Amino acid sequence: MKRIILLAALLLAALRLSGEEWSAHWISRSYCAGTGNTWIAFQKKVDIKDVPAELPAKIAADSKYWLWINGEMAVFEGGLKRGPAPGDGYYDTVDIAPYLKSGQNVISVLVWYFGRNGFSHMSSGMPALLFEAVGGGVEILSDDTWDACEHFAYGTASGKSPNYRLSESNVRYDARKFNPDWYKGGKKIGSAFEIGVKPGDPPFGKLIPRSIPMWKDYGLRDYESVRKSGDTLICKLPYNAQFSAYMELEASAGKVIGLHTDHDSVGPEKCVHGEYVTRAGKQSYEHLPWMNGEYMYYIVPEGVTIDKVQFRESGYDTAFSGYFRCDDPLINEYWQKAQRTLYVCMRDTYMDCPDRERAQWWGDEVHELTEAFYALSPSSWALARKGILELANWAKPDGSMYAPVPCSNWFKELAQQSLASVGWFGFHNYWLYSGDDSFIGEIYPALHKYLHETWQVDENDLPLERTKGWNWADAGRDIDKMALLHPWYYLALKGEQALAGVINKIDDVGVDERMMERLKESYNNLYWTGSCYKTPGYEGPADDRVQALAVVSGIADPDKYDAIMKIMEERQEAETYFMRYIIDAYFIMARPDKALERLRAYIPSIMKSDCSTLWEHRNHKNSSNHAWSGHGIIHAGQRIAGIEPIKPGFKEFIVRPQMASLKHVEAGLETSYGMIEVVFDRKGKRINAAITVPQGTTAVVSDARGREQRLGSGTHRLSIR
Repeated sequence: MKRIILLAALLLAALRLSGEEWSAHWISRSYCAGTGNTWIAFQKKVDIKDVPAELPAKIAADSKYWLWINGEMAVFEGGLKRGPAPGDGYYDTVDIAPYLKSGQNVISVLVWYFGRNGFSHMSSGMPALLFEAVGGGVEILSDDTWDACEHFAYGTASGKSPNYRLSESNVRYDARKFNPDWYKGGKKIGSAFEIGVKPGDPPFGKLIPRSIPMWKDYGLRDYESVRKSGDTLICKLPYNAQFSAYMELEASAGKVIGLHTDHDSVGPEKCVHGEYVTRAGKQSYEHLPWMNGEYMYYIVPEGVTIDKVQFRESGYDTAFSGYFRCDDPLINEYWQKAQRTLYVCMRDTYMDCPDRERAQWWGDEVHELTEAFYALSPSSWALARKGILELANWAKPDGSMYAPVPCSNWFKELAQQSLASVGWFGFHNYWLYSGDDSFIGEIYPALHKYLHETWQVDENDLPLERTKGWNWADAGRDIDKMALLHPWYYLALKGEQALAGVINKIDDVGVDERMMERLKESYNNLYWTGSCYKTPGYEGPADDRVQALAVVSGIADPDKYDAIMKIMEERQEAETYFMRYIIDAYFIMARPDKALERLRAYIPSIMKSDCSTLWEHRNHKNSSNHAWSGHGIIHAGQRIAGIEPIKPGFKEFIVRPQMASLKHVEAGLETSYGMIEVVFDRKGKRINAAITVPQGTTAVVSDARGREQRLGSGTHRLSIR
């Protein structure tokens, strides 16, 4: 009996490891295996007597797919880049019932196999499709009864390949080589073969349900303007967007049209572009791989007549429900561009940028995930949750966490960014702002191992420097890295302590509390010189970043604020990444005038009137779509409008405006309970306020002196002094 129980337990464990049970089989074409930038057309004809009300189809592919049913597009770019954990993948669930009919149905799937590892994707090494739709008397399974063949029109465009960070290739489409209407059905296009690998086994690994929405398809739209310069059509988009380019034309066969954007290179780093080779006659083409930019360029040779050009925006399915407006036009323009930048940096993961890398660097994501709570609707939260799980699941055997992940050609730990990620502003902020605690138990073992085993501390409970990775703390000069390391570790302990309390790890709460007390005492004893924080023996000037982080972390007590502010005024070396904490420190030290002064000085350096999105570094360096530059969204919502959660999910929240010289502020953010909205008008030392509190929540309104009043649901008008 014990043996039977043991075997049953092992079988159950194996089923858990392999994920869901599937009846479908992975299918492909044998001669396509292992070849990068391969496109495969799959097709299945299915007779259905009675169409069910719902028919969920589970679909997985390496790497992306497009789905048509009876000639109608059902999914425009499905699939997520691979890597919920090393070797594993995701699958989508799509209700295909609305596209079916009684009688014969044609299901067509186009799969794009990247075949390239990169900063956001881990290739399985084999192009493949898995399709399973069962319900209501209907069963559609991928197997060797499907048709399949390589889509020979697709190939690799001329010119330099995208840099090593990108998984995608430059795509060429030769319209002479394949029937453009293949997806509507007709002649048999070839035969699929079953790969012989069970779902859950290598190389495709465990399949995890897609944890973020399917992409939003905004449909084909006209460009803002189209003009011709030489052989090039220059098409202006309404803003920097993720989009696919479309055209209708007439040409003789063999003409090559170049498809580029103003973002297909960043300095020497090549991004993505495309090519289209014409067939004879009238034709249309949509370039399916998404690009991004403010402008689309169609480079048109002689002998080609372009009749129509359009674009299809696609992207993360969320709404721009948050807002902020004030009487300063510069801040308003910045906020709008920050919101747009945040959105263009969201897709499979939070990205540092959508052109050069498309990589989930967690230093960027710490900013982005909190920006989203003030700028976007709750559907955006799932992208942060996905990133948190991936960061924990990709931890190395020694417990170290690194970014970007998913990734298969970069493995260096950025120690300070990793501490920021797992700590107060990363994992903790996601839980506090969303109210979602379902992830904590899953990631907590990795979090605890990282902080208490991977990191070693000295006799003062100060963490020892980790030198094997990339010891990056900020761009710029005069960085006192050791003096920055310890506050980051303090904030990581503070974050873990809060999460440990949620899942009743009471002993860990106590350990973290004692370590934080000891670390704070040791840091102040060893690093405080009497006029600033500085690493003993560090020969450079006092670092403004260090002073700010000591304030933001809570290591610096208020009696040090005057000295700290003096250093922060004298030394202004912080770059874009760290500017968030510089400005936040001023607000914490009750100097909103200085915070706004720094924000106003910072904005022109990363914003230009002819760009709808923000630059990566000050003085308009690198590329112009980096959401970490939009941290002013957080300052505007959390500090200027003063809206911040007290209890998870904004069940209870504080309203403590710090308007400084601003006379009018209005802001709103969407929570799971509804919209929180505030309007403030300053009259001398008095602020006339209108505050909307969602049903089921409580607002705690606080004035400059710390006096508080509690408000229940509804819209309240009051005066704050």
